[in-house]
Amino acid sequence: MDGTPRARSGIGAFPATPQRRSPYNAASSFQRNAIPSLDTLKSTVQQATQQPSNEPLIPTDWIDAPTQRFYACAVYLALFSWRAWDWNTLQDSEEQSLWLFMKWVFIDGTFLFGLPAMRIPWLEWDSVLMLLLFLAHSVLDAVMMFQLPIPIGAGFAMVGRGIWGAYEMAVNERNVNPQTVLFNDSLILGRQIIHILPEGSAVLNMEREAFCVDVTRPEVRLPIMINSTNPTSIDLLRIDLDTQANETIHISKSQIKTMHKDAARLLTYSDKPNEPKTLYHTVRKPGLYVLQKVIDESNLEVSRKRLAHTVVVPCPKASIKQISANKCKGELVNAEFEVIGTPPLRVKYRRTVNQVITETSSESIQPADFFSPLAKQDQSALVVPNRVDTEWARARMMHVPLTEHLGMAGTWVLSIDEVQDGFGNKVTYSGKDQEKQEKRPAKSPHLHQVVTVHERPTVQLEGCTSQQPLKIAKGKAAELPIRFGSTGRGPIKDAAHTLEYIFTPDASLSPAGDHTGEPQRKTIPVKNINDQPQIKAPGLYTLQDVSTEFCQGEVMEPASCLLQNPPEPGLSIATEAIADKCAGSPIGLRVDLDLVGTPPFEVTYKMYKVGERHHMTLKERVNGHRGQMTLTPRHAGHYTYEFSEISDAVYKQQTLSGNGMRFEQDVKPSASANFANVQDKQISCIDEAVSFDVALQGEGPFKIEYEIQHAGRREKYSIDNVEGGSARLSTPMLSDGGEYIVALATITDGLGCKEFLKDEARISVRHQKPKAGFGAIEGQRSIKTLEGKKTDLPIRLSGEAPWDVEYVDPEGRTQRFRAQKPNDRITVSQPGSYELRGVRDAICPGEIDVPTSKFDISTTSRPQMRLAASSSVQEIGGIFEKHEVCEGEEDAVELLFKGAPPYLVQYVQRGKPLRGTVAPKNKDLRAALNVASLRLDTAQAGTYNYEFEKLGDSNYDHSARDFTPLTLRQTVHPKPTASFKNPGKTYSFCSTESAGEEVIPISLTGSPPFTLEVEIKHLGSIKPETVVLSDIQGTTTSLRIPHNNLHLGKSSIALRRVSDSLSCHRTLDSSTPRVQISVHDAPAIKSLETQTDYCVGDRLNFALTGVAPFNVLYTFDNAARKASASSATFRRLAEKPGTFSITSLTDAASSCNTNINITKLIHPLPSVRVSRGKESYIDIHEGSEAEILFEFGGTPPFEFTYTRSSNSVKGAKGSGTVLDMKSEVSEEYSMRIAAHEEGTYEVVAIKDRYCSYARPGVKVGGKGGGQKMLGY
Repeated sequence: MDGTPRARSGIGAFPATPQRRSPYNAASSFQRNAIPSLDTLKSTVQQATQQPSNEPLIPTDWIDAPTQRFYACAVYLALFSWRAWDWNTLQDSEEQSLWLFMKWVFIDGTFLFGLPAMRIPWLEWDSVLMLLLFLAHSVLDAVMMFQLPIPIGAGFAMVGRGIWGAYEMAVNERNVNPQTVLFNDSLILGRQIIHILPEGSAVLNMEREAFCVDVTRPEVRLPIMINSTNPTSIDLLRIDLDTQANETIHISKSQIKTMHKDAARLLTYSDKPNEPKTLYHTVRKPGLYVLQKVIDESNLEVSRKRLAHTVVVPCPKASIKQISANKCKGELVNAEFEVIGTPPLRVKYRRTVNQVITETSSESIQPADFFSPLAKQDQSALVVPNRVDTEWARARMMHVPLTEHLGMAGTWVLSIDEVQDGFGNKVTYSGKDQEKQEKRPAKSPHLHQVVTVHERPTVQLEGCTSQQPLKIAKGKAAELPIRFGSTGRGPIKDAAHTLEYIFTPDASLSPAGDHTGEPQRKTIPVKNINDQPQIKAPGLYTLQDVSTEFCQGEVMEPASCLLQNPPEPGLSIATEAIADKCAGSPIGLRVDLDLVGTPPFEVTYKMYKVGERHHMTLKERVNGHRGQMTLTPRHAGHYTYEFSEISDAVYKQQTLSGNGMRFEQDVKPSASANFANVQDKQISCIDEAVSFDVALQGEGPFKIEYEIQHAGRREKYSIDNVEGGSARLSTPMLSDGGEYIVALATITDGLGCKEFLKDEARISVRHQKPKAGFGAIEGQRSIKTLEGKKTDLPIRLSGEAPWDVEYVDPEGRTQRFRAQKPNDRITVSQPGSYELRGVRDAICPGEIDVPTSKFDISTTSRPQMRLAASSSVQEIGGIFEKHEVCEGEEDAVELLFKGAPPYLVQYVQRGKPLRGTVAPKNKDLRAALNVASLRLDTAQAGTYNYEFEKLGDSNYDHSARDFTPLTLRQTVHPKPTASFKNPGKTYSFCSTESAGEEVIPISLTGSPPFTLEVEIKHLGSIKPETVVLSDIQGTTTSLRIPHNNLHLGKSSIALRRVSDSLSCHRTLDSSTPRVQISVHDAPAIKSLETQTDYCVGDRLNFALTGVAPFNVLYTFDNAARKASASSATFRRLAEKPGTFSITSLTDAASSCNTNINITKLIHPLPSVRVSRGKESYIDIHEGSEAEILFEFGGTPPFEFTYTRSSNSVKGAKGSGTVLDMKSEVSEEYSMRIAAHEEGTYEVVAIKDRYCSYARPGVKVGGKGGGQKMLGY
């Protein structure tokens, strides 16, 4: 029991904190002198380290737990005292309440949620409790700071009303429950109950429901409706649908009792004897059922309504007969439905084509010449015929063909969803029913069938017809160029095809090229559509048929291909020597070619020269059967020509043999010349000459004539006595730019033979020399840059890249730069002048553009700052003094800058306030223009220095070497103050002037004289009034409010503005303490209703003006009474009839006594008695009537409303459903009404000349003394 909390002496007398026993102490309780082993100590230390730390945040060794709890409670009590002080000193709830409420919510949240963090024992509450405590404190803060009245009396009143009822003060000055006055059951008494004796009946299948039985529904329940009877036996007649045999089904009394018990479980069953009831009898056989006889408790037969027969038939069913699972596009599905049921039948099925569902149905499925009454009449209107014929109701089996055109390839699914017979019996097949078909034999009927529709194949020949035969070499095979397709999009891939064709040899073809006799017929399988059949024999091939595994295809045109073996190529040659016209020596050989075969031909020949080890193999292409070729070697010598091979369109590389295929000749070619190693177009610089090498052939010495063409002019030149096999030609200086043509004209050899030459060379001479110059930056060849910053100078070049440029820097040194682009840049860092001296492009030297050869670079000046000249700023001793201002007034100084905006100024603000100290503040000022305004700190009185230490702009950062700091000083005077000496006090005033009125003292601080502005805010007024007091010489004054500024009731006085002689002023905010004034007047009373006549249960309401509480003097039934009203409303409940008169009124604020004469008349409520005020029962027969007596009490005329309700069980409380409602008027005190309808008659509302009364739940409408409408 050492841990049990006990009371202790000392601070707070808290119970002792439960102690946590150390494991070492626990061990010592068993063996005090035993030393624990090392293992025991290790395990104990591990357990201690594993346990969570729940020790207080402040160790108990420093402050024990009870003392910590005492301190926590002391802090809480101190906070609560502070809260009470704020509530007591709260003067203006409109201005201060919200701030104080937020303040105390924050303090309470900090204390309550921070307390668990201290982990003080007994103060470690869970989060839910802490949240509830915080919410409770928040509500307390709202009640105190917003000065909300605590409805303690109203709370006790609500509890009392919940226990004893809502009591009100009546006119005889006693508490009365209004419900006992307003709802008096004795005002309406009695009721008349009229009962009409019922007539019993029984009906089979009143709702004409349809019934069917099958395996899933082996039985049905036939409904038998009985009305106002209790049968003891029921006979049903069943007629078999197939054999027409009759069977009587007897239902005994015990079975009927069981049927009642089963029906009682349903919500529609009623225990009332006269209401219809539906009993259910279970049958399991199909047939036609008739209600034959019903006997009730009096052993009499109950009348039966003769409706159409009730037929129980076998449930309909449908299936699809098995069909082929694979079909071809364009075929018919040829499916068949097998339907069993009572005609006419209806089958609803789905057709799903490639997941696109279409729902259709087949209606009126019935045999030929079939007649059914269900097809022509409304079955609910059928009557029992004299002769019963059930042939039309018998179930039949019918087959319905379904012909669907398979116009789309893919997966077709036919599914039966629903089948319905002629009676409306419907069988819906679910997805599970569809899945069960997989377990049935393949030949049995199914609920759905899946058919795969395949595309039909097509085939045609491509690139071969009878008119364009396929030619191949003898003994070679070729592929029959067939192309597969289908009736869909593209061929049927991954499907094997079977191809059939006929063949007639070339020798057996008819003269017209067609098949004759019996052609050969062949069938070949094609596993892949890319496979081509191999054919070899020449003749006519014609496609006959194509098919796949499932479908027969179609052969498209062209379908025939003629295969031919053309003759092998042959060559015969005829030659003729070519002689020089001048010297007569042979220069070549002309060869005529006669060819046999299929063009085009390619002839291969070899050319040998004596003295050379290698020969040349050349080819000649001939497009026709005849050709000619010229063999003219360029060099002299003995040549041999040998034709070795020939190829045509069919045969390739056929060897040529024979004596006529080899020729020899000595060739001495004529003189010729051509340019050696010349380019298509040679580029040259302007004002330069160009040279060419020329290769020569023939016998020298040679004379060469050539010409130079340019701009439409032609100049001729010649070279004589040229020996050897080459020569060099040179042009004159080409001074014009453009294109030149150097053409070889003629050559003359040593024999004097002159030959015409065709070779020529082209020269492109550039029109101008490369140039270089500096580009402009923003239209100028000069720029300002920052100190030490690199600059890219633009350079403009013309010519071919790359360029080598020379320029001179500001120090006179020559620099070189290689440019890769015509618009390049030279990077420099020194300010000064740069000049270009030379340029050369990739081909030619250039020149410098003198006007753009120089570029100047200068540096930008650093930023500067100064104060703008003003009369309010003076420089004294190196420090700028700003004129003095008042505390809180806006003041600023203008700074002028020079440089490149934006500018950044860093300064230090140092202040010496009149009260306290302020640390120096480092601030930045950013100026977007050359002028900036610096707002000065005037929030607190004192002396302030602004020391500008650093300056930078968009170009330069701060430089201590280039900037001189400056200092600005200003003095700020304090604002004057004003306050009430007694804040929160309420001063009383009268509505008229009187001697000895109170004054309101005010205290002031500052430099006199003062000007004071006072605000008067009246209760209920939006706009306040203002009073100005001027020339106040002292620091205290007394406020006297003029009577023209006073209003009846309470007003609030606040100080709004004060100014002193230094032109300093202070505007006081709404949180400044204020005082209240109260202006009183005599009380008054006024009735809130205009009528004089009241009824018992009404409330008499009066409005009071003045200061509560009020004393009201009145008389009731010639007895004087005195009442007290604590609010501005006086109300009394009219408990009983009589005369109510108010005579006098006083309030608590004044001694005025108001004499009044207000009189009200209270009338009694009317009453009515039905059947002498008792409950009367009368039984009548259909067509008879009964008399109802109504007796009234009150002041005539009377208007009453009565209802007729359904009869309830005799002796039961309450009435049934209201069936009818009527209103009557009587000028007498009684009235009799005849009734012939069954029901309970009772009055629900009564009205006389002055008053009306209605039972609870009934509302009375209307105005004044006119007729009032009654209704629920």
